[in-house]
Amino acid sequence: MLEEVERWLDRRSWSVEDRPLERILAAKRNTRVSVVLPALNEEATVGDIVAVIRRELMSEAVPLVDELVVIDSGSTDRTAEVAAAAGARVVARDAILPRIPAVPGKGEVLWRSLMVTSGDVVCFVDADLRDFSADFVTGIVGPLLTDPDVDFVKAMYDRPFGDAPGQGGRVTELVARPLLNLHWPQLAGFVQPLGGEYAARRSLLERLPFPVGYGVELGLLVDALHTVGLDALAQVDVGVRKHRHQDGRALGRMAAAIYRTAQLRLSRGHLVRPRLTQFERGEKGFEPRTYAVDTEERPPMAEITEYARRRVA
Repeated sequence: MLEEVERWLDRRSWSVEDRPLERILAAKRNTRVSVVLPALNEEATVGDIVAVIRRELMSEAVPLVDELVVIDSGSTDRTAEVAAAAGARVVARDAILPRIPAVPGKGEVLWRSLMVTSGDVVCFVDADLRDFSADFVTGIVGPLLTDPDVDFVKAMYDRPFGDAPGQGGRVTELVARPLLNLHWPQLAGFVQPLGGEYAARRSLLERLPFPVGYGVELGLLVDALHTVGLDALAQVDVGVRKHRHQDGRALGRMAAAIYRTAQLRLSRGHLVRPRLTQFERGEKGFEPRTYAVDTEERPPMAEITEYARRRVA
């Protein structure tokens, strides 16, 4: 590990206990905080997450979060209804920036969320978390409110896989961590580089391009490093993250998108064939299934006309 990274780990890696809620609230002053949950068919968990944030972080006694928005990506279940009943403002992905046709993908939702939120600090939380704790929000928002030199904060945590502790994050260990260590060694200190819980200043997010799919976490992390430097990045230990795990084929598609995101940042070149073929056993043996790898990226939000108009207004 680079000496620079070892020093960074000492300076910019914290535990949620390092910043008591009273200290965070005292430092908030006039800073607005938005929490965004990207959601697609998450009716089983999104309501509980919204309810915890509303109850513990949006009361008169604890006015930490000013805005809680669920961006629905076209759910076919009761995600939108459950989220709204729990107290979130629900916005349909396709209703945001209708001039630009939406494409599937988590990064697409996060990018569009900048248009319908107003916080100076924007906090992203995945909507499939189980046993959710408000620490996921306070932990990553805290450094941004107490330290003006910090611009981007990721949560770190244990990720159990079934009954096995610490076995989650398979794509992180097999793809993202090797890529970062080999090509962006300054980022080797991040425990959960692909984690979906992170917060940043709007002034940074609006300057970054957003990969539309699974590569969004790696892309934002790498681009934030190049934009503001390592010392403006941080991570906070928030305990344990329990969520819905995807099957191996879905992880393969995720890995391909992350590799593509890394390749674009290494060379800005073009893949000859941005496709991934996987195999499933059928009646006649193994049958190929080919999927497109996410290659599209959204430009920095600061370059979007509607966003610029909104800021002037």
